[in-house]
Amino acid sequence: MDKVKLIIQTLANTVWGWPEFFPLMVLILLGSGIYITFRLKWIQLFKVWHSIDAVRGKFNDPHDPGDITHFQTISAVLSATVGIGNIAGVATAIYYGGPGALFWMWITAIFGMALKYAEATLAVRYRIISPNGAASGGPMYYIEKGLGAKWKPLALAFAAFAVISSMGTGNSIQAFTCADQILSEFKLALPAASPALIPVNFIGINVEPVRIATGIFLAVAVALVILGGIQRIGRVTSYLSPIMALIYFIAGMIILTINWRHILPTLAVIFSEAFKPRAELVGFTGGGFLLFLNTMIWGVKRGLFSNEAGQGSAPIGHAASKTREPAREGTVSMLGPLIDTLIICSITGLVIVSTNAHEVIINGSRMNSSPLTAYAFKVGLASIIPWGDKIVTLSVFLFAISTAISWSYYGDRAAEYLFGPRAILPYKWVYVLFHFIGAIVPLEVVWGFGDVALGLMAVPNLIAVVLLSGQVAKITKDYFSRDAQWRVKARG
Repeated sequence: MDKVKLIIQTLANTVWGWPEFFPLMVLILLGSGIYITFRLKWIQLFKVWHSIDAVRGKFNDPHDPGDITHFQTISAVLSATVGIGNIAGVATAIYYGGPGALFWMWITAIFGMALKYAEATLAVRYRIISPNGAASGGPMYYIEKGLGAKWKPLALAFAAFAVISSMGTGNSIQAFTCADQILSEFKLALPAASPALIPVNFIGINVEPVRIATGIFLAVAVALVILGGIQRIGRVTSYLSPIMALIYFIAGMIILTINWRHILPTLAVIFSEAFKPRAELVGFTGGGFLLFLNTMIWGVKRGLFSNEAGQGSAPIGHAASKTREPAREGTVSMLGPLIDTLIICSITGLVIVSTNAHEVIINGSRMNSSPLTAYAFKVGLASIIPWGDKIVTLSVFLFAISTAISWSYYGDRAAEYLFGPRAILPYKWVYVLFHFIGAIVPLEVVWGFGDVALGLMAVPNLIAVVLLSGQVAKITKDYFSRDAQWRVKARG
């Protein structure tokens, strides 16, 4: 396992350029977002209200092509993005990059809104509607159809990376975080000498029995849904996840209300350490510029993991929207980074930093991942309830399941593009296996694998989005000129 950890860490460093290499991936991601933002004249700032109008059904037409409404589309996409990245992803960014990493998550989200707009617009523009009315779309389709047949190898590369990323970003990381959080709960409830907590050698991995049991349970639950065995589980999860997100949001806002005096100092710390991080809080030694670079990279990495802007996964979901206007669905997609990163991730980060949970030493080390967030919620809600950490535990469990289910759809669309319908069932079985593996492997392995896959998946998509940005600008100009005419007629 140590060799596997070393290989994955080397690959992650190569893709993200840290610490041995130049951070090219960060520059590609931020550079693409900045370019699209200026090409579309800061559409993420001036058309947000149009997004809200579309989601609330103002433009709905049951005769439009597609599978689901704008509201259902953004709900489905958010079920895949709002989850572990908002809880554990923020915590790992702060653990490795310091509080300043949250600032770079915000920057990623702001420019990511423009990227999301371009991705979703292209997804609807170049999607395929089957004879039975079902829609299929995403980067592999707008690469092949938008750039032309000679770019088919890039489309195939994206689809291959999407399959790999579905195993990591949307699957094994979800299982790991859930198993890690449940393990922390068992450590609080049981003595250290309990057989459930003593690591055993399992297929060459030293792992606690409780993690093995959690992995089996999670894998079975995911399998029952994605293999079509029990549709009711999927329906129940789709109801519970938004409710859980609301509970998590309210709990976080209560903590920030209680600690309102600390909010401005917390923001000051975040902005200050975005450029001058403290070495003792990032576990990294080096000069001032290297510390800054480390913080920026962790913020961008976790920002991308959280909102998936530029990664190319969300367009697969947005392609199913019931609309004739690609730009309209593009505006809907901008709400993803806004809700996911600028609101929910901000709450997590502000709670962690305002309670100073990221500086607490337990058993000789600082906490990381979801246990850090759980501790922050426990401390923050201690004056009201003694079990604030349990809110995080329940959130992790429900978010992990719903995200894994949603990501299996992204992966099987890519698998079908590569190999045809016969590949879907084998893909799902491998997906379930990776869910179990994710629950039992070390943190560095599962997050490193996710980072590698996430970066590789983003590259072909970003190339296509930048090359097709002229098409996006043309579609945008045409749509909003007609929208302005409609509004004039409506007032008349």
